[in-house]
Amino acid sequence: MCGFSGFFTLQADLDDSARLLRKMGDAIYHRGPDDNGEWFDENAGIGFSHRRLAIIDVSAAGHQPMASACGRYIIAFNGEIYNHLDLRARLINEGHRFGWVGHSDTETLLACFSAWGIESTLRAMVGMFAIALWDRETRVLTLARDRMGEKPLYWGWQDGVLLFGSELKCLKVHPAFNAQVSRNALALLMRYNYIPAPFSIYAGIAKLLPGHYLQFSTSQISRASEPTPFWEINVAVETGISNPFIGTEAQAIDALESELTQSIGRQMLADVPLGAFLSGGIDSSTIVALMQKQSKRPVKTFTIGFHESGYNEAEHALEVARHLGTEHTELYIQSSDALDVIPRMPEIYSEPFADSSQIPTYLVSHLARQHVTVALSGDGGDELFGGYNPYRFAPRMWSVFEHLPLPLRNAAASVMERFPISGKVQKLSEVMGAPDREEFYRRLLSHWQGPNQLILGALEPATSLNSKNSWPSVDNYQNWMMAMDAKTYMTDDILVKVDRAAMANSLETRVPMLDHQVVELAWRLPLNMKIRDGRGKWILREVLYRHVPRKMIERPKKGFSVPIGSWLRGPLRDWAETLLQEKRLEREGYFNCAMVRKAWSDHLAGKSNNATKLWSILMFQAWLEAQSS
Repeated sequence: MCGFSGFFTLQADLDDSARLLRKMGDAIYHRGPDDNGEWFDENAGIGFSHRRLAIIDVSAAGHQPMASACGRYIIAFNGEIYNHLDLRARLINEGHRFGWVGHSDTETLLACFSAWGIESTLRAMVGMFAIALWDRETRVLTLARDRMGEKPLYWGWQDGVLLFGSELKCLKVHPAFNAQVSRNALALLMRYNYIPAPFSIYAGIAKLLPGHYLQFSTSQISRASEPTPFWEINVAVETGISNPFIGTEAQAIDALESELTQSIGRQMLADVPLGAFLSGGIDSSTIVALMQKQSKRPVKTFTIGFHESGYNEAEHALEVARHLGTEHTELYIQSSDALDVIPRMPEIYSEPFADSSQIPTYLVSHLARQHVTVALSGDGGDELFGGYNPYRFAPRMWSVFEHLPLPLRNAAASVMERFPISGKVQKLSEVMGAPDREEFYRRLLSHWQGPNQLILGALEPATSLNSKNSWPSVDNYQNWMMAMDAKTYMTDDILVKVDRAAMANSLETRVPMLDHQVVELAWRLPLNMKIRDGRGKWILREVLYRHVPRKMIERPKKGFSVPIGSWLRGPLRDWAETLLQEKRLEREGYFNCAMVRKAWSDHLAGKSNNATKLWSILMFQAWLEAQSS
């Protein structure tokens, strides 16, 4: 795991550029404290800066930016290619001869690009990655991002200079950077608590979509090609549904366990200490069970606990760890420990991000980094195997609403909004006027239903959730919800949360369930192997029950959350009040002051739980304050 940055311009000075590249790399030191490197081509006006967290081949042979053996390509690479040894063997079998210097996956990638070209290599790779590749022969820059979006990649034009990198903070170092806050992106943050790709908080700066690559040439430096997909979740969904798994349930369980075991085995390869997050839930317990099955020594596992019983799963994780025989480390934290992390959020998430589970994610990453350099996580199980609650109750609710005339539903919602109502009833009033089931789900996920009214001067852009041409063709409502969550919430919330929290601690995280071969198998499995008898993840549970007793797992899901609502009324109240002051909001000019102050006063009075609504505003306000400091 690493981080990189760079720029591409026709006007550059070698001395200034080398110094600037070093500064851009230093801005993301946390992503790679083990080594740094810069490369600049004065004739082409392109430069790369790289920060290295050494995982595979920790010797100098893995130093980046790296040149191919043939001298044609220069690469800056962030991620891990889990099948790189297989790719080396394939190259050798095909008769390609390279004088291997080391055993890093970066060197393997360069050999593959030399032998097979860009798209064929991207399709052959199994792993997580963001790549900047310069072709000295064609004078073309290629930017590429992995299939599921595990690794970040920002890019955009500023004052005639193409800037790109792993985080916004390295782009901002460049003197050409002068982007303004995008009010439209801010509206998206208010709706979803994250900013979905391809948007970023800055106008003119984009996130490269997962599974895509983008190219720029010196002949057309000011104009990029259209992003080109080399893998698409929509295709995986549609192909899986049209080619369902043929076999018994027992054979399907065997197939899933086999695919997960292979993915986990590949991701356990490292030349540094490795472990796993363990919450005691289905996903992380499955990952750890299959890790321990393949390990000759106890797997190192990590969890944090809270003294608030409604938020604590540490005792369950300990029970699973003892059963599997892992080397388990747990840390119970006080609310003050979590509160101390909050001022660091704008630094850790270089654009505003408002999933409050970012706090425990940072804390468990900090704990793990004291013992290991790599940690596997169980993310992805909910989206692939039907774990989220809405997959079960949303179809039932919509089946009731769709039989009621829309004017009647709108009238009922209008009446409900006039009276003090509980959080669940409030959400019901917000969603019942949806014209179709897709909009119903979007409203269900939304925190602020009218962000254009909340953000002054905003026009909320369309995203995958409300753009029909970006939807896969599916056979039922649940599959649509799962596919859309994989395209949006998982990539732009879950994976962002884990990547930034872990990398702030110089910890590499790996996500075995998001191996694209696991994803493709999951979409071949029928829905009743995922959601059954009112519960999700049936087939994943069946895999886990082969290794962990059922009674250890069968309990209500608590999630990885913190009591933000009560904290805002208690220890966080003064901090929040400072950020939400009426005069301050009016001076900054981003928010409808009356809407914000009402949400805040209603929350303090206990009239409604506006924790997630307020957290999105507070995270932006804290981020904005950090930008000016």
